[in-house]
Amino acid sequence: MKLIKKIIKGILRFILQYFAPPDFFTERHAIPVLFKYFFWQRVLRINGHVDWPVHWSSVVKAPEKIVHNESNPGMSHWVYIDGRNGIVIGENTWVASHVNMISRNHDLTDYNKFMDGPPIRIGRDCWITTGVTITAGVELGDHVIVAAGSVVTRSFPSDVMIGGVPAKIIKKLEPYQGSMEYNRMR
Repeated sequence: MKLIKKIIKGILRFILQYFAPPDFFTERHAIPVLFKYFFWQRVLRINGHVDWPVHWSSVVKAPEKIVHNESNPGMSHWVYIDGRNGIVIGENTWVASHVNMISRNHDLTDYNKFMDGPPIRIGRDCWITTGVTITAGVELGDHVIVAAGSVVTRSFPSDVMIGGVPAKIIKKLEPYQGSMEYNRMR
């Protein structure tokens, strides 16, 4: 049985390495999980315009304007990422389900027009928990944890936990001590 699993994983790894885009195949996630996303995106063409793994229920607009640095925003279910003004996400940033990142606002005097502005910037080692909304122009420093259900409308420094509607600092955090090594499901 172990031999069969090893052979299947080898075949899936081969398919991913040779047929998936370069940003798709990472060591961060287990091969069977990546292959499932590959099937949804490359075979069924759901989120096929995105070059990294994205859950079939998530929506990504303007992925060419999103810099994700080995983080894979959208792998959780029901994530909405509007990158039309740009989004920069640091390494080791985790994005939970039902998160909204909206980098572009409507003009308040004409709802048919959009306002250009600075991109959303999220530092490294951040954790965006479930149900969070991040609005246009927000900058989060390194190691920021955003509490569930928060609406982030302004920028915050590094090493803080924020939460609320609108978000505010809940507490200061010690610098991040985790490593970039990932536990992968086998």
